[in-house]
Amino acid sequence: MSSNEPSFLTVVTGLPRSGTSMMMKMLAAGGMEVLADNIRKADDDNPGGYYEFEPVKKTKEDASWLADAHGKAVKMIYMLLADLPDSHQYRVIFMQREYSEVLASQEVMLERRGTKGAGLAPEKMADIFDRQLQATRDRLAAQPNFETLYVDYAQAIEDPLTVASQIHDFLGREMDTTAMAAVVDPDLYRQRGS
Repeated sequence: MSSNEPSFLTVVTGLPRSGTSMMMKMLAAGGMEVLADNIRKADDDNPGGYYEFEPVKKTKEDASWLADAHGKAVKMIYMLLADLPDSHQYRVIFMQREYSEVLASQEVMLERRGTKGAGLAPEKMADIFDRQLQATRDRLAAQPNFETLYVDYAQAIEDPLTVASQIHDFLGREMDTTAMAAVVDPDLYRQRGS
């Protein structure tokens, strides 16, 4: 690791359909190296790509991928954050979106794929999300090797330059905030709350 390379890994997380892929695209446009293997291809639900990295799913069993990850960004579902070892430093960009929008977006994606969801009422799913996310937020706040920036999806769509500047400050590195803001596509904000 060079002396000017950040000593932390940037982790983009949140609920599925909360804007994590958009955030990864912003980071890449800003000049940050992102860990993504492109096994999951872009489609109608994520025209800009998913920015997924398969090794994160097996971090609990094999965290060796972290050795070369400092200074880079990776996307990780919030449930897997607990698998990250304490031996590393992390900056977490936590995407937040209204549960009703997340659920509507998930439903559209499942319909498009011809598959079924959990079959739970939206209110029940929202309650589960709420409890899981609160537990995750509490855990992040209690761990000294984690710093977290919460980003509202709707704000990122409506005022991407301000959000890009917040990320620039949070990560403490040179980033092209204009390029970051330019990749945000308001037309992809398709399931909006009332």
